Amino acid sequence: MSYTLYMVGFLIVIGGLVYGAVLMHIPTQWIVVGSVVLVGMAILKGVKATRQRDPS
Repeated sequence: MSYTLYMVGFLIVIGGLVYGAVLMHIPTQWIVVGSVVLVGMAILKGVKATRQRDPS
């Protein structure tokens, strides 16, 4: 799976979570904090899932 596809999927999930948080009237500052944390996790997981091993 490509890194771009992985990130697009994760951004769709984050967008859904942000939309749900807005509907629940969660303060904007906490939505932003949660989004930044999730984007950081997405980058780390995406790199780990899509990196290619060095040939031995």
